[in-house]
Amino acid sequence: MDPLEGETSSAPIEYEPVSVKDVLVEMKDTAELLIDLSYSAVLHQSDQLATEVLRLEERMDVLEMRARMSLLMAARKPADAEQLAPVLGIVGAADGISDAAGDIAKIVLEDMGLPEAMRAALPDAAEALLRGVVAADSSYAGRTLQDIDLESETGVRVIALRRGKRQTTSDEPSGSGGAGDDDWLLNPGPTTRVEADDVALLRGPESAIGDVCEELTGEVYEAPTAETPDIDDLERAVDTIIHMKDFSELAVDLAYSSVLFDSEELAEEVRNLEVEVDAMQSRFEAWTLRAAADATDPVVLRGLIQLGNCTERISDAAIEISEGVLRDIDVHPVVQVAVQESDEIITRVEVETGSDLDGTAVTAGVPDVESTMSVIAIRRPDEGWLLVADADAELRGGDVLISKGTRTAAAAFRDLASA
Repeated sequence: MDPLEGETSSAPIEYEPVSVKDVLVEMKDTAELLIDLSYSAVLHQSDQLATEVLRLEERMDVLEMRARMSLLMAARKPADAEQLAPVLGIVGAADGISDAAGDIAKIVLEDMGLPEAMRAALPDAAEALLRGVVAADSSYAGRTLQDIDLESETGVRVIALRRGKRQTTSDEPSGSGGAGDDDWLLNPGPTTRVEADDVALLRGPESAIGDVCEELTGEVYEAPTAETPDIDDLERAVDTIIHMKDFSELAVDLAYSSVLFDSEELAEEVRNLEVEVDAMQSRFEAWTLRAAADATDPVVLRGLIQLGNCTERISDAAIEISEGVLRDIDVHPVVQVAVQESDEIITRVEVETGSDLDGTAVTAGVPDVESTMSVIAIRRPDEGWLLVADADAELRGGDVLISKGTRTAAAAFRDLASA
């Protein structure tokens, strides 16, 4: 049986006035959550996580339709059409990410087959993502996230809630898309109350998330285990997929930032990342084909091949998001307003030789300087991209840094990069 059988995925959608800004924000948040959820479903071989991906994909379809209707209503003259065309591209790209995530989830739900080596990638992950249903007798039920203070106590955070039998109360944010009966709360805040029967998506360190999951659901948590792959080419293929996923996520982050801040520099980095992912996919396909010759059952590689194709589609969507910036089309005000709700930004900084950052050590993304900025990735002229989460590094003159932090911190960080 289809996991969503009986749901109204083809229900008619009528135009109604909605905030384009709110829809765009929700589409962005949903797209980012979908990437995380779909890969977690694959790595954990979790039907439950995969089913949540399909629920969110259905919601995204409704959001996309509402966004297109509202944008068409807003185009009154040629100048409007020129500015709104890239926004339509952003809407389409978010839906493309959603479709790719849905296809990744189907690798699990349709049992396409994946090598056990995929699970071997789990121990290297800094954080895990889990789904759990809040038990009626959980100590968390009926309390706000601020009262529970989960993140401070354990490092685990609730990244999304899907309401169970209860409807949202008036003081809680609900999704702007109105996608059926599912009541999703993305990025719940301190005043959000956790209730029995809610479906909670948790993210946090592997060492702590098990205890939190047991307290939340009342069920014993079983950490995933895996054997190291015994086929070298297959191990290389799996490692490449993980890197493709990280690079594609980074490309999507940079693409949104390039649009929201009208930054051609960030848009160019998106293009650089997309080229890198294409090259990785070529190597991935070669290693997968070589591994098939040595695999006991080559059919189990079918899901791995689909995973590679879907990952490449996500990086292609990032290019579509930033296309307006690359073509020097002014960013529509509705997009600029949407980003003002977030104080965190992504910036591109080039380290000048002799600057305060030249020679600075970076550990787990934190540079050894007086700054609250975190370094996500480094692009070196002679070495290419380095994801800082994968290894510690020392900054050099000529490095291009992709960093995340507040606007105030970003300005000071630029000063540190200048000689």
